[in-house]
Amino acid sequence: MKRNILPLAVPIAALALLSGCAMGGSAPAAVTLDPDAELSGEITVWSWDVAATALDRLGAQFESDHPGTTVNVVDVGYDNAYDKLSVGLQAGSGLPDVVTIETDRAPGYINEFPTGLVDLTPVLGDAEADFDPFKWSAQSDADGALKVAPWDSGTVGLFFRTDYFEEAGVDPASIETWDDLLAAGETIKQATGHTLLSLDVASGGAFQLLLQQQGQGLFDASGDITITSPEAVEALTLLQTMNERGLLKNVKGWDGRVTSAKDGDSAVTPEAVWWIGTLLGDAPELSGRYGVTELPGFDADGARTSNSGGSGLAVPAQAKNPDLAAAFVEYALADTENQVSMMANEGLFPSYLPALADPYFQEPQEYFGGEPVYELFAEQTANIPPITFTTDNAEASDIVANAVVAAVLNGADPATALQDAAEQIATATGREIAE
Repeated sequence: MKRNILPLAVPIAALALLSGCAMGGSAPAAVTLDPDAELSGEITVWSWDVAATALDRLGAQFESDHPGTTVNVVDVGYDNAYDKLSVGLQAGSGLPDVVTIETDRAPGYINEFPTGLVDLTPVLGDAEADFDPFKWSAQSDADGALKVAPWDSGTVGLFFRTDYFEEAGVDPASIETWDDLLAAGETIKQATGHTLLSLDVASGGAFQLLLQQQGQGLFDASGDITITSPEAVEALTLLQTMNERGLLKNVKGWDGRVTSAKDGDSAVTPEAVWWIGTLLGDAPELSGRYGVTELPGFDADGARTSNSGGSGLAVPAQAKNPDLAAAFVEYALADTENQVSMMANEGLFPSYLPALADPYFQEPQEYFGGEPVYELFAEQTANIPPITFTTDNAEASDIVANAVVAAVLNGADPATALQDAAEQIATATGREIAE
């Protein structure tokens, strides 16, 4: 979902409710879906903002296609959604038939409440190859059971100011690696006076984006802490180098990033596809001054994308009509026409790969000089490196963010800052530091 509507990659206050919760409440009995069940009755769906709008629209279509069914969509509001979900899973009651869960939060619920969400594999398992592999992996449990169906992806590209590049005589197509971009940034700054990029350093989000680009998260598949790896040190060193060369403008929060883009402070923005919606909505006056290309790689053969944001749909085990709920999830998310309609109407970029082959994603976009920018994100979605999330990601993210500030803004040695952070995470979580 679009970042300006559904904030992601922030400390997860609601997950604090999960600490120690797995022992509370009454664990629901496991639910086994019947893909051939006769569909009837009604379901209630919880979501928020444009996501709720999309599901309400598709719910009316579903009812028309399946007489005798009713889909009630409730906009519970982003601020309330996770409190309600946490309390409902803890209590074993009070949840609807379908809930929206963001990808970075899904593992916490999946691990803390292993029987709290229905295994959707009987309904969607045959379509696994048709979904963004990162989303499928992140939203499945340790046994491979899909607990949260992939919905929208936060595929990352490099947005750039075409006018700054032209003034500096830099060809965007010549930038293949981050070293290439640093060199281009120095040329652009000398020619235009603008920095290379604006970041909220204190959020730590840029570091995690760069880490995932190299196929790593904060933890590995065994749950061990990975932030002392050479890849992590390289990612943090890159950010520190940008700042030392005067190529980075530090801004505060989401509003700071949007304001910086509107003011034209910097030449590039490494961000997810939903940044298109932000530019269209908040900076229409910059139409014709932006282009999009792949992220630079850490080496010539490295991944040229990453992920930032996105969500899925889950069926709580306490759902009153789980088979109808799962059928609606399949209808909304594993259907090209419906996924394309959510992109066109609500700006939700599909995790369903067949939808990305639709002609809609090859259409020229006037804001970007007539370039078919969605095509780039469509091509890169299947290339997003999968990473592991754990129940401790929120706490680890806060600690890592402090390390990023120490290195980038205060000049600490990146390897030392990350080692200190890893030891803090180990003390706080009881996890081991990966060898």
